[in-house]
Amino acid sequence: MINTAVILAGGFGTRLRSVINNTPKPMAPINNFPFLYYQLNYLKYYGIKKIIFSVGYMANDIKNYFGYSFNDLNIEYVIEKAPMGTGGGIRLALQQSEENLVLVLNGDSFFDINLNQFYNYHITKNAQISLALREVDDASRYGTIVKNEENKIISFQEKNNLSQPGIINGGVYIIDSSLYLKHTPSEKNFSIEKDFFEKQITTLSIKGFQFNGYFIDIGIPEDYQKAQHDFKGFKYK
Repeated sequence: MINTAVILAGGFGTRLRSVINNTPKPMAPINNFPFLYYQLNYLKYYGIKKIIFSVGYMANDIKNYFGYSFNDLNIEYVIEKAPMGTGGGIRLALQQSEENLVLVLNGDSFFDINLNQFYNYHITKNAQISLALREVDDASRYGTIVKNEENKIISFQEKNNLSQPGIINGGVYIIDSSLYLKHTPSEKNFSIEKDFFEKQITTLSIKGFQFNGYFIDIGIPEDYQKAQHDFKGFKYK
């Protein structure tokens, strides 16, 4: 099983400013606990031992709350001196990882998948990079993904703002660090979606595995408020 998880927690949270002014989005309070508190308890449940936070905006808020140990998880930080994008932030963290296979998550979304099953898919289906996918009723906020019968991702579709069902990227990945570092630029601001997944789709075995678990992205006020209700029954303690 994977022991290390990277969490992207450096975003500005622009769309949530009206609700959580002066707080980094991953620290947005959900029933008096920061959103990341729930993510870390979930990861602990599945046997993750170390967290590497990739942080930037208001990084000290995260460091002051979690420190270097939380609920028996060892915590490290990589700090962006300038915004590095999703791809650059992940690259900084993977350079610090002592393990090759690493779980990567977005710090502002939660996708309740069985991480043991996800890891088994990654290994048995010979994936080099794996994405957890989710079908949603309204994919207008997201780009969508097309995969073949062998779970190999064959295309990434731009979001079209049409309210219709689609399969989306759930923001949870298993990444081979050595491959990622080899195929991405150093010290650059780039998007993992646009500048890695899409560019390497024909050269690497990038596979997507669909799960039906609970999914929420707190990036807009409506879903942030929804999380207040949904997380009252959060099962990972």
